[in-house]
Amino acid sequence: MSKNQPEELKSVPQHIAIIMDGNGRWARARLLPRMAGHRAGAENLRRIIKACVEFGIRYLTIYAFSTENWSRPKDEVAGLMNIFADLLEKEVPELHAEGVQIRHLGKIEDLNPALQKKLLNAIDFTKENDRLVLCIAINYGGRDEIVQAVKEIISEGIPADAITPQVIADHLFTAGIPDPDLIIRTSGEVRTSNYLVWQSAYSEWLFTGTLWPDFDKENLRKAILEYNTRTRKFGGRTSEEKKEAYNG
Repeated sequence: MSKNQPEELKSVPQHIAIIMDGNGRWARARLLPRMAGHRAGAENLRRIIKACVEFGIRYLTIYAFSTENWSRPKDEVAGLMNIFADLLEKEVPELHAEGVQIRHLGKIEDLNPALQKKLLNAIDFTKENDRLVLCIAINYGGRDEIVQAVKEIISEGIPADAITPQVIADHLFTAGIPDPDLIIRTSGEVRTSNYLVWQSAYSEWLFTGTLWPDFDKENLRKAILEYNTRTRKFGGRTSEEKKEAYNG
């Protein structure tokens, strides 16, 4: 338990993943341009990362830009890429000081060269940190990730009868990272949107109507408390259920 962790959080998920949704609606409700919502969402990310460090979360994965998001208007895509580049330039030194390690999930080669360089520099600069691993999913899609893993397995000549779930996991972008315990989607949408398709097989999901720019430390604390009320069975039975079945 982190020394700053609230007392009621007796246990926290090791890995939280977030679909940061609702930036556009946040801006529209305030009669602001859509990009103002994305900038507000980026500002909020800084606060949530800080809260995760405080609560003792070990892994945080954020869905920043999906493979499908390229179909958005070109000016919005360009604006998002600029926001990502600015965040990496301005925030990495502070994240490094906080002990945050940055990892990328997705196909980096499709990003513009300047953003690729900043992302690779951030990864290299923070690679020794271990207080919080921040996985940034940019140009990421869950199905695409599995396709890439299958291609790698085939190219390595691994025979079919040697392919196990662990072999596939070892070829995903998240290789070496535990599956998320809790996945949060903000904004009220109730779908998984091609996010961590393989890794979320036994994750707990929490859908909240709060728009991402408004999802604060208190919302995160409540999400963790909700997670603690759930019993994770991974397809099996709890000891109490086994006892009831035996007695029945």
